[in-house]
Amino acid sequence: MENVVLIVHLILALGIIVVVLLQRSEGGGLGIGGGGGAASSRPALGALGKVTWALGIAFIVTSLTLTIFAAERAAGVSILDRLGIESTPAPAPAAPGLPGAGDLLPPALGGDGLTPPRAD
Repeated sequence: MENVVLIVHLILALGIIVVVLLQRSEGGGLGIGGGGGAASSRPALGALGKVTWALGIAFIVTSLTLTIFAAERAAGVSILDRLGIESTPAPAPAAPGLPGAGDLLPPALGGDGLTPPRAD
């Protein structure tokens, strides 16, 4: 069922592209020029305009349907689970003064703060 909806979705996308390219430009591409304003009258919606609306609505419906299919298939599963990658959290570094922290910290300085400690 999902494959059928996907194929219809792709056909609708191609149909929208073709219908939009077939429409006549009304001047002022991207709203530049063309004159008019609130007082200008727009012609009634033609056949290609109605087809564009119908294809657009059908495209949105198939998009929502595909989203629902994908959500049902992936409920409670992460992408890493699907790939088989086990995610393990990195171990937190030891805090100063705790056992095992001596390997991560530089040696403490001597009493004056400048000389390194003596190795006894």
